[in-house]
Amino acid sequence: MNTRPAIESSSNPSALSASFNQDASCFAIGLDTGFCIFDSEPCQLRVSRDFNAGIGAVQMLGKANFIALIGGGKLPKFPQNKVIIWDDAKQKVAIQLPVLTAVRGVRLSRTHIVVALQNSIRVYKFQSPPDLWAVFETADNPHGLCCLTSKTLAFPGRTPGQVQLVELSTGNVSIIPAHTSSLRAIDISQDGEVLATASETGTLIRIFATSNCARITEKRRGVDHATIFSLAISPSGQLLAVTSDKSTLHIFDIPHPSKPARSASPNRRLTTMGNGGGSPVTDGEVGQKWGILSRIPLLPRVFSDDYSFASVHFEIGDEPLYGGSTPLNSEEAFRPPKGIIGWTSDHSIIVIGAGRDGRWEKFVIAEGEDGKRYCVRDGWKRYLGAN
Repeated sequence: MNTRPAIESSSNPSALSASFNQDASCFAIGLDTGFCIFDSEPCQLRVSRDFNAGIGAVQMLGKANFIALIGGGKLPKFPQNKVIIWDDAKQKVAIQLPVLTAVRGVRLSRTHIVVALQNSIRVYKFQSPPDLWAVFETADNPHGLCCLTSKTLAFPGRTPGQVQLVELSTGNVSIIPAHTSSLRAIDISQDGEVLATASETGTLIRIFATSNCARITEKRRGVDHATIFSLAISPSGQLLAVTSDKSTLHIFDIPHPSKPARSASPNRRLTTMGNGGGSPVTDGEVGQKWGILSRIPLLPRVFSDDYSFASVHFEIGDEPLYGGSTPLNSEEAFRPPKGIIGWTSDHSIIVIGAGRDGRWEKFVIAEGEDGKRYCVRDGWKRYLGAN
């Protein structure tokens, strides 16, 4: 999410942010001129609003008329310390939520509005005027991490690497010591029963049952450090997708605490390499990446860890930091978000990225003639209309 001014100027439109709605049927793009909403499959423009000013973040409420907006870009439409709830049916502001510091993220449900700040989470009842329900302190949360379902809210704890789980009906808070380093990405399944976390190290993904906060599995993305862009749990809660700055999309099997193990076979067979090209990569079935080495005792754990059953390249681009030579850790530095994941079904994944080369890519999970599962790109499009 970009809520800081970009230094370069360009006549081409620039996507400042990208996000999916709750079921990934649509995705929203914040632009330096307004915002637009697309259907995910196929990638087709649904709504476009030109404010002649920047929207740094957009968050949809399902396919409803209410949309959360935060100002951003070179000329922000709204103050960056205010959340705007936009009623698109009436095309006017319905609710304004001013806060004391810059908004890092926002989530919506039919009952709550959650605002993520650098060191706190503010939860409001979704009504007019909004009612502040609770405030929770967090460790530094520059990426505005928070997940919201109809029953549960998850966000970073007060200590780096911890997750706070809040039961919305009672206000009860549970603490999960997920990692020893700061969180980089989190996601909750659509049924609210499974939580996935990744840290700034980017090597291990941990999966927890929200009912008792127990860790149910751990997956290894790789052995070298990586910046996790996005992680998302499939509609069934039994698959996990992860993207990183390695420009690779990984797919993992994960257990669900209240469902039997899923069948390994997807609903479709791999008959072509997809409309969009791109060679698939398979790591073999989970836990078999290193073959017989994984069964030799006393070898380092990386040989026996669970790896993705398939992976594939997605387009990350080479767009520079906004601000040119500005250091990465500077407040003025901003890189357009890439690799944002949305599952439209248990065998179809959409990956979107912002920036001037805003792209939509579709991937499918299918079975090859060898009986193994693969992930292949099935199509792609520049949604901003670039040639």
